[in-house]
Amino acid sequence: MENHSYSPYFNLTMFENLGNGRYPIFILCLLLYAFILSANLVIILLISQENSLHEPMYVLIMCLSFNSLYGSAGFFFRFLFDLLSDTHLIPRVACFSQIYVIYTYASYELTILGIMAYDRYVAVCQPLHYHNKITPRLISKLISLALIYPAFSVGACVYLASVLPLCGNQIPKVFCANWPVVKLSCVPTVMNNLIGMLVSITTVFLPLAFVLYTYMRILFVCRKHSSEFKSKVIQSCFPHIVSFVNYSITVFCDVALSRINLEELNPFVAVVLSLEFVVIPPILDPLVYGLKLPEIRKAMLRRLSCLNPLK
Repeated sequence: MENHSYSPYFNLTMFENLGNGRYPIFILCLLLYAFILSANLVIILLISQENSLHEPMYVLIMCLSFNSLYGSAGFFFRFLFDLLSDTHLIPRVACFSQIYVIYTYASYELTILGIMAYDRYVAVCQPLHYHNKITPRLISKLISLALIYPAFSVGACVYLASVLPLCGNQIPKVFCANWPVVKLSCVPTVMNNLIGMLVSITTVFLPLAFVLYTYMRILFVCRKHSSEFKSKVIQSCFPHIVSFVNYSITVFCDVALSRINLEELNPFVAVVLSLEFVVIPPILDPLVYGLKLPEIRKAMLRRLSCLNPLK
């Protein structure tokens, strides 16, 4: 008989290698989380309160900020608690809940970026039809689809992992992740692998492929126009390209890290590499969109000038 075991807890083993280094990491991550909260809340409040920003592109940017708050909350609360704790045991329910939040956050980010790519494609390649095609009704439907499908597909993956009989409870990360849990299984995981592959294709690779396709079409159109037209396109698309490239890199790094033994790396390096997936996009997105898009920048300056008592 196989040695199946049931443990009500998982042990996040990477914390054990940090030693006293966890205290400066706690302070740094607390400051990062405070910045993520404030920066994304500023973007959400600006777009929701400024009538000039009630356009599809800005609504999608606001969705990215909401998603950043959602994903960072699912990670930082538990992570900061574990940094100060002497034990790093996380209950099964809390672990699978964290897996669900982090993986839906990742899926939402890509599906929203896919909708933004379609918005930019129509704006550049079919400008005369933009307002007929990109309607509030269509954007509402696309956002609903971008949220509902990952919610159920990721839920299926998490459920399949939660019912596996496990032969251990050691997770070599600083947060719960699906693949390290599945690797603890005492039985074959063919169904988990198939469903996981299907979800990865539909929520990761298809959005990535669609974004690449739309920008190839945009580049093709730009070749036929003037330098002024190209400059306007770059100004409009640059923040989205930065978000897309940044998030793609962090996703592929996280996938690569899940296939190696992180405990063989320097503890600090391992933690930094593990964190970039859930930390860098929520920090970078509000900076890129807030500083680069002129309409958001103008709205922000107007708000700041209203706070100036000399004016």
